[in-house]
Amino acid sequence: MIVTELTFVRHGQAHCNVAGIVGGPKTCTGLTDLGRRQIALAARRLAAEHAQVPFHTLYAGPRLRLRQAGQLLADALGLPLIVEPGLDGPNHGDADGQPWHVIKTAFHGGPHTHPDRPWASGSDTWNGYLQRARTALAGLVQHHSGQRVLLAVHGETVWAAHGLFLELGPEVRAGFAVDHASLTRWQLHRNRFGQQQWLLDRHNDTAHLGDRGQP
Repeated sequence: MIVTELTFVRHGQAHCNVAGIVGGPKTCTGLTDLGRRQIALAARRLAAEHAQVPFHTLYAGPRLRLRQAGQLLADALGLPLIVEPGLDGPNHGDADGQPWHVIKTAFHGGPHTHPDRPWASGSDTWNGYLQRARTALAGLVQHHSGQRVLLAVHGETVWAAHGLFLELGPEVRAGFAVDHASLTRWQLHRNRFGQQQWLLDRHNDTAHLGDRGQP
């Protein structure tokens, strides 16, 4: 029996993705037209699900591209959108608005390359961000026990969810591909003996996009 379910929708293509810049809270300018189409396709798929087995709650992180994606989902499903600060992406500090290639060159890799060091002045560390995101997700799970929850998030939040439910330690260096407007779903199952286990139902599912959701 499924006890609790979390469905994560990564935001669609954003202007910062096209420009190759760090889209932090100061400089995120939201979704491109393609990004909106991608989320609209995801929303149509999820609305069909919602008509059969309703979602109870819809959350989005506070960054503009997440709020835009969340509102598109809210309009399609007829659910109120709750903006949750704990679902925000990493704090990029002085890297906010800078070209990613400049930041990665100076840091000798992406944020996860040196997970216990800030990648820019005032930024998170990768492990620090993951721990903060896991704590926020664990709180939502506890608050919405027995419910279906839909979340518009960053790809990094999906990484954090996998770390939480798979109980991965900070020493694990593997990552997860998370495409724009993809769906990832975790379900908490309970068997007839009362034993519970988190199961990954799907990861990076983009079947709803087809050719129309491609750059």
